[in-house]
Amino acid sequence: MAVRKPTEAERKYFERTAAKRGPAASSHTLGLILEEAGLISQDMIRDLIPQDESAQTLKHAVVSQGLAREDDILDALAANLGLKKVNLRELKPTKELVEQIDAKHAIKYRVFPVAYDDETLEVALADPLNIQTTDDLERIYRKRIVPVVASEDDINRLIKHWYEGSDISELYQDAADEAIAEETKGKEDVYSDIDLTGNAEVDQPPVVKYVDLIFKQAVHDRASDIHVEPTKAGITIRFRIDGVLHEVPAPPKRWQNSVISRLKVLSGMDLAEKRVPLDGRIKLNIPDKKLDVRVSSLPTVFGESIVMRILDQASVLMGLEDVGFLPDSVKKFKELIKSPNGVILMTGPTGSGKTTTLYSALATINNSETKIVTVEDPVEYMLDGVNQVQVNKEVGLDFAQALRSILRQSPDVIMVGEMRDLETAEIGIRAALTGHLVFSTLHTNDAPSACTRLIDMGIKPFLVASSLQAVIAQRLVRRICNYCKMAYEPKAEEVLGFGMTLEEVAGRPFHKGKGCDRCNNSGYRGRTAIHEILVNDPDIRHMIIRVEPATKLKKHAVQKKGMRTLRMDGWEKVLIGQTTPQEIMRITAEDTI
Repeated sequence: MAVRKPTEAERKYFERTAAKRGPAASSHTLGLILEEAGLISQDMIRDLIPQDESAQTLKHAVVSQGLAREDDILDALAANLGLKKVNLRELKPTKELVEQIDAKHAIKYRVFPVAYDDETLEVALADPLNIQTTDDLERIYRKRIVPVVASEDDINRLIKHWYEGSDISELYQDAADEAIAEETKGKEDVYSDIDLTGNAEVDQPPVVKYVDLIFKQAVHDRASDIHVEPTKAGITIRFRIDGVLHEVPAPPKRWQNSVISRLKVLSGMDLAEKRVPLDGRIKLNIPDKKLDVRVSSLPTVFGESIVMRILDQASVLMGLEDVGFLPDSVKKFKELIKSPNGVILMTGPTGSGKTTTLYSALATINNSETKIVTVEDPVEYMLDGVNQVQVNKEVGLDFAQALRSILRQSPDVIMVGEMRDLETAEIGIRAALTGHLVFSTLHTNDAPSACTRLIDMGIKPFLVASSLQAVIAQRLVRRICNYCKMAYEPKAEEVLGFGMTLEEVAGRPFHKGKGCDRCNNSGYRGRTAIHEILVNDPDIRHMIIRVEPATKLKKHAVQKKGMRTLRMDGWEKVLIGQTTPQEIMRITAEDTI
């Protein structure tokens, strides 16, 4: 398979950038290319990411904020660098082509071979600005490496299929079918005497294999939760993908105790205790990923129900832009988290990404000059440079007790996992009044409701008014699948439902996903967040002291201060093509002014 020779422009580019290695250099180069193409300005880049971030971080931030499509960025890179742009969806890899690069190198460097001959190897790179990758590959394979520009998602898809293995789904289905087949044969229960004391891997490999496949399939499907639920008829296994539960093949009823026992052993739970809820953790060893699984068991009438939340350590490295904040909201939030004192609250239901957003905020202000201490239940992610305290109720270490001790540690910033009771909230607020910046979470429907919630808990209104800096409400909404995304003319009810007029959106198409195999024909793939940021000011302080209702606070913030409600923020994401009106209306059904 013949490949083109590097162009003169390409050679000059790589010679020019060879001395500029490292993430900051590639980010700077990409920024200049995007500015030259008229896609984004340097001021916008400075607002999006820190100076020492990589080009990939910048690209992800630009795409996630809807400032430019990935295809436009690839066009700009190809034109500026003299590289060829390749559509990998049209590529038909052969076994000989795939063997040009070893699996370990393809996975490590995130590259996929496109063409080759005796002297050259043409490869698609996820980050074509990373000169170190091409140098390493030339040294390893002793060929001239010719980089081409291609979609990162397409590269990852091909790597997963050809190098990481695409048969997880088939293996999982086969394991489930095998279990059911064993059931129908009427054989003696092969799991009646399972040794689950630590030698299960040796004595009963089928159980181990099946449970391992559950985790592999969940990671493959991008699931955030795994639900193992006993029922009267059998056992049900469901994955939560992009916020929606999907049922997957499950073993027969007689496997129930074996599977649940195996999960309890892995998570360090007490096997003998089946009467009360239990909590545990599992560490998963996945290539290129650090995954923790938070496990919860709940006794039901048909047996113990197990729910496992998969926590990706890499997700806490996301910037505020990747969390889903729009550019103006990023600027506002960064100003808030740099306050010397006060309380900043995140509100939203369980699983709405509050913890991830708070960790992103802590990562933004984490430096050698700032002492940060957190108290959590449980500690979900490990952050370098941050002192994290795990609540332990068995020895009397609850939020309030931990918070009292934290204040003796002379911290600058404190994060309290949740203000669950009056004592915890009162200590946190007094800490804010004595010169500390305090982050925490509350379970309320919107941002203004947090003020009345604190007062209902027993906090004096004047303490809430004087300590509260801001409240950020957050919800997660599904993103439109980039692979089957299409434009369409919106219907009148879709526009009027947001309180807009047809004239205001005239000529602006909406987008939706047609449905494809990559999104399981749902039209959605991945999630982003919508936000509502209530910033405290003198007028709102007076309203809090007078214990005005949350609806009045909200109306004042929207009409007088320009606050975007959750639905308004969702509308902005509809207009930039990130999600659909139906998804926003589903998530913000109760959001009214």
